[in-house]
Amino acid sequence: MTVEEAYAHCTALARSHYENFPVGRLVPGHLQKHVHAVYAFARYADDMADEGYVDDGMLTGSTLQLAPGERLSPEQRLLALDEWQSHLSKPITRNTPPTFIAVQATINDLDLPISLFTDLISAFKQDVVKRRYANFAEVLDYCRRSANPVGRLVLLLHGHRDSHQHWMSDQICTALQLANFWQDVSVDLRKDRIYLPQEDREAFGVTEEDLFAHRTTPGFRRLMRFQVDRTQSIFDQGEPLSATLPGLLQWEIRLTWLGGASILRKIEDQNFDTLTARPKVEKTEFATLLAQAWLSA
Repeated sequence: MTVEEAYAHCTALARSHYENFPVGRLVPGHLQKHVHAVYAFARYADDMADEGYVDDGMLTGSTLQLAPGERLSPEQRLLALDEWQSHLSKPITRNTPPTFIAVQATINDLDLPISLFTDLISAFKQDVVKRRYANFAEVLDYCRRSANPVGRLVLLLHGHRDSHQHWMSDQICTALQLANFWQDVSVDLRKDRIYLPQEDREAFGVTEEDLFAHRTTPGFRRLMRFQVDRTQSIFDQGEPLSATLPGLLQWEIRLTWLGGASILRKIEDQNFDTLTARPKVEKTEFATLLAQAWLSA
């Protein structure tokens, strides 16, 4: 497989998955393939960790033996993620998954630190084994590895290496990850996963029994209001980033910020009940966000 064919594989993946926001649509044409390569690396690893899912191109040459349609066990997921990470430094061969033909080219062409990719893998591996969080510091550490590397990679892809810009990006990415957690409380419960910190749940009198029974108690609403307000404060620390960036990147970062903040507003509009209904940015609302991003940029 050629490098350009590998990039085409990553682009097809990026455009076939639903996300809250489009991937790589608002970047210069010559950078889109790099954004899609980074996205494919993270998307596939997330699918391995979260769904136990692999396809023929993900574990090419793998030592794991799977029947068609078989899902990975937790132990196999960790092994698969180890193998996935190993391709970051292995020489390209005929057994290299297409994603890594593209990712290695992107890393070499744009001088990207491999540590950002390994941080992502460490967060995905944590999802396999860790299902409860004792306090907010643990959640923030997860965000540091699961979300912040993506924002830093986007800046690096565009040639921005300023440390303060990277710090503001971290705030946006952390807040976006948190907003997704609060948006997906009911979804994560189906996976026996709770990102709401235990010390916060105890402070507001919310038990695991309440959560799994989908009881939207007054305490749960207060807990969610607390998380939404705290997350908005983190978003606000990153808001100035877009004004420091040029052209389409300024627009994309502003759009990301507006989209994340809109998730928080939707939670508020539901009176902080994310146990019985999942708030979501609808496609019909995306044009409005685009217009707001354009005007503010």
